[in-house]
Amino acid sequence: MGIKKQLGLGIASAALGLSLVGGGTFAYFSDQEVTNNTFAAGTLDLSTSKATIINLDNMKPGDKVVREFELGNIGSLDMSEILLNTEYSVTDVKGDNTGDFGEQIELNFLINDSKGYTVVFETTLAELKENPLSLVEANVIDPEADGHGAGLKAGEENLFAVQFEFVDSGEPQNQYQGDTVNLKWKFNAKQGEGNTDLPEE
Repeated sequence: MGIKKQLGLGIASAALGLSLVGGGTFAYFSDQEVTNNTFAAGTLDLSTSKATIINLDNMKPGDKVVREFELGNIGSLDMSEILLNTEYSVTDVKGDNTGDFGEQIELNFLINDSKGYTVVFETTLAELKENPLSLVEANVIDPEADGHGAGLKAGEENLFAVQFEFVDSGEPQNQYQGDTVNLKWKFNAKQGEGNTDLPEE
């Protein structure tokens, strides 16, 4: 075999070797796995057992009435706080009021325990309008009701009552005759603190 032929075969072999080495950089084992993940937000959903808690006519100083109702957590998240916001307006039929009729309405928040009704918080309608009430801090949402501590757990309900009293001041209250208080209560729930380590499924 001539030198040129041998040299040519050597170059061809070297080129083939290089192409195999070059091609080898793309030859590797591979595998993949795909996971499908979901992040779903929970829900806060507060329900009340009554759309109208109280509707009274012909109250006079000294009258008292108790109304019971339930707050329920029908969402998926625990509620650590429930704030009661109060709005009301007074219809002064004679136009002679020198004071706020809301100051004459006293409220006692009650829980029904083994001793019957127990007063846990006292205020007036006027004070409640100025200062939203934390039902948890005031123990209106009974911390012992579900055995889990303060708040309202998902899927649970809490029964409480409110006593409304038209206070007898011992002085003439004729200016309030025929007047009407239109009361609106808004219950605002707040979630508990976020978990730093959620349990495995």
